Amino acid sequence: MSARTIDDHARWLALARAPGLHVDQLRDANALDEPTALVGTRAAELAARGISEAAAAWLARPDEAVLDGDRRWMEGAGVQLIGFDSERYPPLLRLITAAPVALYVLGCAEVLLSAQLAIVGSRNPTAGGARTARDFAAFLARGGLTITSGLALGIDAAAHEGALEGPPDGPPGGPPDSKGRTVAVLGCGLDQVYPPENTALAARIVAGGGALVSEFPPGTAPRRENFPRRNRLISGLSLGTLVVEAARQSGSLITARLANEQGREVFAIPGSIHNPLARGCHELLRQGAKLVESASDIISELKIPFTKQDITEPGKGAPAGAAKAHGLDKDYEILLDALGFEPQSIDALVDRTGLQSPHLASMLLILELEGRVGPHPGGRYARVN
Repeated sequence: MSARTIDDHARWLALARAPGLHVDQLRDANALDEPTALVGTRAAELAARGISEAAAAWLARPDEAVLDGDRRWMEGAGVQLIGFDSERYPPLLRLITAAPVALYVLGCAEVLLSAQLAIVGSRNPTAGGARTARDFAAFLARGGLTITSGLALGIDAAAHEGALEGPPDGPPGGPPDSKGRTVAVLGCGLDQVYPPENTALAARIVAGGGALVSEFPPGTAPRRENFPRRNRLISGLSLGTLVVEAARQSGSLITARLANEQGREVFAIPGSIHNPLARGCHELLRQGAKLVESASDIISELKIPFTKQDITEPGKGAPAGAAKAHGLDKDYEILLDALGFEPQSIDALVDRTGLQSPHLASMLLILELEGRVGPHPGGRYARVN
C-alpha cells in the first residue's frame, strides 16, 4: 500500500513522527488547512515548500510498519493523538513558536483545555521548598487550576503530589473519584516513564483525571536534548510559570525564560540569601518576574475567579476567605464587546482589541471557565451570554 492510500489517522501518525516538523513549517508551506496532504508528496516538492529535509524524506515515504506499530500501541495503551487542527488541541499552546504538530495524550485529554499553572524547580530541593511547592499546588488545585509540570524528581513531583490532594469532591466535569487535576509533560515517548522512580505517581495522575503528555512518538528515549523542548510545552500550556527553588544553572530557568518569550507570566518565590537554591529565583526577580509570597499573588495577577472558602492559603496560614468571582475589568469588557455571538479567531480579536494574543487567549480561557464564551472549530470563540 502506498503512502497516498493510507487512512487519515495513519497520515496524522506520520505527521506526528516527522522529525523536526512543527506548525510554523506547515504555515510556511501553506498546509495548515490540509496538513495530511503532505504525506506521500515528493520530498523535493516538500523541501521546496519549506519543510525540513529530514521531515520531507519521512513524509514522502513513511514506514507503514512503524505507523501500524504506533496504532497498535496507542490502542492497547489508551493513548490519544491530538492534531493541532483539533478542537481538543490546547488553545494557548497553539500560540507558541514552533508548536507541535500533534500531542500524544494518556488520560483525560479535556484537562488540556483547562486553566493551567506550571510549577517547576530543583530536582534536589530543600524540605521546605518541596513543602512549599506541594502546598501551593494543593491550594491552587482546590481553586480549579490545573497544575502542570515535568514529572521530574523534586519540585515537579511535589507539585503533582500537591495537586492530587485536591478537593474531596473532585473538579467540575472530572471523574467522580478524581481530586485536583495535574498534567505531566514528558521528554520521552509515553511508552515509558522518566524518571522511573515516578512511575506510580504517573499512574495516579492518570487515575485522578489528569494526563501525561508528550510530543515525542513511542520509542523516544529521554535524551538530554528533549528536555528544552518539553519545557517549552510546560510553559506553553500554562497561563504562567511559578519557580519555587532553582539554582542559577537550573533547567527550570529555561522554562521560565520560555514562558517570558511566550508572553506568559513568570512568578518566583524568594528565599534565604544563604540558600543556593534561591539564587535562580532571585535572578528571575531581578529580571522582572513577579515576586510571590502567597498564592493570592498568583490568583490576583492571573485574574483567576477563585471561590473556594474552606481552605488555608500557603504563605498566610489562615483561611483565604476567597474572593468572589472577579468582576470584569476594562480589558475583559473590551474583549466581550469585540467578541459578539459569531465565532471569531484570536487573530481577528487581536486586531479588534489591540490586546496581545497570549494575554487575550488567557482571558478567553478564563471567560470560558466562567461560562461567558464558548469554543468553536478552528480555534475560534463566541459569546455564550
